[in-house]
Amino acid sequence: MLHAQFDPAARQALAVTAVEAKTRKDLSWQQLADSTGLSVAFVTAALLGQHALPEAAARSVAALLDLDEDAVMLLRTVPTRGSIPGGIPTDPTIYRFHEMLQVYGTTLKALVHEQFGDGIISAINFRLDVRKVADPEGGERAVITLDGKYLPTKPF
Repeated sequence: MLHAQFDPAARQALAVTAVEAKTRKDLSWQQLADSTGLSVAFVTAALLGQHALPEAAARSVAALLDLDEDAVMLLRTVPTRGSIPGGIPTDPTIYRFHEMLQVYGTTLKALVHEQFGDGIISAINFRLDVRKVADPEGGERAVITLDGKYLPTKPF
């Protein structure tokens, strides 16, 4: 049976434990994801407290990280999502995403509505990919793909 969390504190504490174990064992997010057959973005988000893992995936990452049965159970629960407290983020990487949405959020909204109509892009039926590519002008570029199902507004 699938269970939901009420208080995110236990899942946040587990995220700290998981990251510490990942670091101690010198594992990558990709290695953890490879053990589950799920995407690196989904497994990373789950270990950081944002998704529930299927039982086999929870057991697989728990074994790699030496986590106990309580951790496996917690990894399988539906979390209280949202990992950024209110206000403007202070972490520079997260802040840049905040800044991108401040600058381009209304543009994205206008373009989505013009092309699809009134509705939203799902963050549940969703895929995320992060790739590093060479910049023709030198250095590297980050290519971030946000791929969500469009859900039209339905009048009732």
